[in-house]
Amino acid sequence: MIERRGDIVKNYVRFLKLERNMSPNTLEAYQRDLEKLLAFLKREDKDVLDVQLEDLQTFAAGLHDIGIGPRSQCRILSGVRSFYRFLLIDGYRDNDPTELLESPALGEHLPEVLSTAEVDQLEASIDLSKWEGHRNRAIIEVLFSCGLRVSELVTLRLSNLYIEEGFVRVNGKGAKERLVPISSRAVKELDLWFDDRRQMSIKPGEEDYVFLNRRGGHLTRTMILIMIKQQAEAAGISKTISPHTLRHSFATALLEGGADLRAIQVMLGHESIGTTEIYTHIDTTTLRKEILEHHPRNIGFSQK
Repeated sequence: MIERRGDIVKNYVRFLKLERNMSPNTLEAYQRDLEKLLAFLKREDKDVLDVQLEDLQTFAAGLHDIGIGPRSQCRILSGVRSFYRFLLIDGYRDNDPTELLESPALGEHLPEVLSTAEVDQLEASIDLSKWEGHRNRAIIEVLFSCGLRVSELVTLRLSNLYIEEGFVRVNGKGAKERLVPISSRAVKELDLWFDDRRQMSIKPGEEDYVFLNRRGGHLTRTMILIMIKQQAEAAGISKTISPHTLRHSFATALLEGGADLRAIQVMLGHESIGTTEIYTHIDTTTLRKEILEHHPRNIGFSQK
């Protein structure tokens, strides 16, 4: 049974990699979540091919019991559904036990966004006398101007910059490429960083990465997260922000500026327009606030 289960998991991982064209980070997340299910089934002495809905409901309840939050529960159960759909498609099973498996309800979550003034405030707080000062300003400006995911930023290469044409080639999720316009402000910040970068000793094999650490190697996502959180504190910004906040702020600024939702979808590299539509909720929230504050019928009345 153990040997058969190992073969099934290997085939599933191969399916995700080749058929679903998943990025290494997404593939790793799916594998971690599947391991949680396999560990549960081992404790219950259940074979993956004999699992019924009731077993999966017990597994889902256990996620709640050990303190895993609703959003993480949804992600894990999404991976479980993907696994059992694969088993059905590949003929390991003749039914899908996840069809009636429910996920915890999630309230609508609108991500934090920064105004352009707050982004300027974030950049202005950077100490340019430090060696990484111009680098960090360039990182923040590129995230805000181009709407990149942090994983896309840390893998950004010099050979992907088309400065004269005004574009950046981005390698996004699922190894899908897209071209994103780059602002003159971002180009200016990059030029200042490149002046410093030329003075560095760069590790062999790392020469093409745009952003480097002090040892001449490419940055990690964690390094970017820590830098932005520290910078937000230095700037006196009380919002809970991350690199993704700058991506949200990019999309929101485009929508409020009148950009078409489909154009924003292309710029963000969203496969589904539904993912992009969260920004219409943000815009509607802003619009409601403006109306309540400024419409003559509302002046003098308390609104919640």
